[in-house]
Amino acid sequence: MVKLERQEVFRDPLYGYIHVDYEFIIDLIDTSVFQRLRRVRQLSGVHMVFHSAEHSRFSHALGVYELANRFLDIKEIKENLNERESLLFLVAALLHDIGHGAYSHAFEYVFKVNHEVIGATIIKTHPEIRNILDKIDASFADDVSSIILKDKKFPLIEQLISSQLDVDRLDYLERDAYFTGAAYGHIDLDRLMRVVKIHNKKLAFKASGIHAIENYLVARYHMYWQVYYHPKARAYEVILEKIYFRVRDLLETNFNFEHDVTSLKTILKDPTNMYAYLKIDDYYMNGLIAYFLNSKDPILKELSSDFLNRNIWSYIDDTKENQQQINDILNSRSSDDIKYFTLKTSVEQSAYRETEANLGDQIYIYNEKGNIVTLSEHSSIVHALVTSSVKSDPKFFYKKR
Repeated sequence: MVKLERQEVFRDPLYGYIHVDYEFIIDLIDTSVFQRLRRVRQLSGVHMVFHSAEHSRFSHALGVYELANRFLDIKEIKENLNERESLLFLVAALLHDIGHGAYSHAFEYVFKVNHEVIGATIIKTHPEIRNILDKIDASFADDVSSIILKDKKFPLIEQLISSQLDVDRLDYLERDAYFTGAAYGHIDLDRLMRVVKIHNKKLAFKASGIHAIENYLVARYHMYWQVYYHPKARAYEVILEKIYFRVRDLLETNFNFEHDVTSLKTILKDPTNMYAYLKIDDYYMNGLIAYFLNSKDPILKELSSDFLNRNIWSYIDDTKENQQQINDILNSRSSDDIKYFTLKTSVEQSAYRETEANLGDQIYIYNEKGNIVTLSEHSSIVHALVTSSVKSDPKFFYKKR
């Protein structure tokens, strides 16, 4: 592949510079598909609680790419990936979030879209992306897609991109901590990179780095409970989810929105429609919701007003002790009010799950005897976390009347 005469860089608050050596990487970044990620927030509604969390999927994607670039300088990885596989790693890191939609997960849930599946479709079939990757070779785009879908064709690259400890998580935890101002997500990245070990194409970490791994897991756990699962951020996203549900229900009744909602209508009928999906980003939804402030549908109008004006709903812990209070609220409401202005939902997180369902579910340690063991076998702290850190938070969200 053609290398740039002079390395290009992007300024970044975490890494100082993001380095680009290849012309085709610049071409990928310049595509309309990748530039769209500037218009998709990394943290969806979290910015309504942490006001500086305005960073985008674009900046995160560049960050993951930079980490992949740096990991390729690690001797263990360099010796286990050939030139083509190294390029696959870089491109998969850059494009791993190319399929994320407007406000990400709420949209996926309501409109039955999988961002990894549609991301793989974009990589394989969108002419802007495909034409660039075809210049490497005819099957390169298909191979990048297989990594995104975790098809196990390139097991080491898949572990580096998507596992319990990967370049994706290493960037978003540090980046999200930086932009939210949270003190929990800081990671000893340099130490983790120094202890990488590859054994039989399996990603592992030398036992000497165990403290950095333990710190990473605890940092991740705290970021989930203090930032990602903050109850007010969840309450705000519930409003967005209800807007999506109301739009979907109105589309099914052929409601006249008096505004162009063609893309949403298309996605409702065909969640795999790539071109309709790519038109829907945060800017699109914000503009549409602003228009809904004048909707003839009172439910959609009220939901949109709550969303745009940060009228965050109330919430109660959904516990046995609070059931009478919850029932009193529900019994005082109409069926539409219950459907669109209340929600029972729960989140769950643990510091570390010990499973073997998918490649990369385990973190492996290369111990002093030269054997590969699971993290919980080697670390008494992690062994305790496997059983003691599981936490759920069921809540009942409702708009006060």
